[in-house]
Amino acid sequence: MMNFEVGDKVLVMDENFSGVVSNILPDKITIETEEGFELDFSPNELLKINPKESINKELFSNQSIKTVISEKEEEKRRKNLRVKPKEGNQPTMEVDLHIHQLTSNERGMSGHDKLTLQLDTAKRKLEFAMSKNIQKIVLIHGVGQGVLRAELEFMVNRYDNMKWYDANYQKYGLGAMEVYIYQNAKS
Repeated sequence: MMNFEVGDKVLVMDENFSGVVSNILPDKITIETEEGFELDFSPNELLKINPKESINKELFSNQSIKTVISEKEEEKRRKNLRVKPKEGNQPTMEVDLHIHQLTSNERGMSGHDKLTLQLDTAKRKLEFAMSKNIQKIVLIHGVGQGVLRAELEFMVNRYDNMKWYDANYQKYGLGAMEVYIYQNAKS
């Protein structure tokens, strides 16, 4: 590890600027840039330079600078070609459990029948999500008296591989829960 002192001129690795060391702490070094900004870096991100020596002549030849630039440019191009969606960024599956979304005619159904239909639908959708490796599912239950929500919490808590949270308030208000499904790694 390089020892730094206040007043040392330093280059920031992987950045295009330099500065002068203005403060030193055990895990943080503050530098002041030529524009007067003070920025904090860890010691391994800085390279001390001798102000009497020309940076380009002493540290790098023109050929090595061109090589470094071309390597960085190629690396960026390769990254853009191999973009894969992460599993955590998969769209969230939404299930609306309002009774009018589940049946065209709720006439003649008792409260128990409606609740049973809603819970059966939720269970089917959770098991579908598990079979298709869908990690997040939002169950929209509505506000009401809280009976459906309590039953959904009980149902989700019976599964070892599921946790539930309140869903995004701005999007769903108080009437939804987000269920996160921990998927087993398959080879």
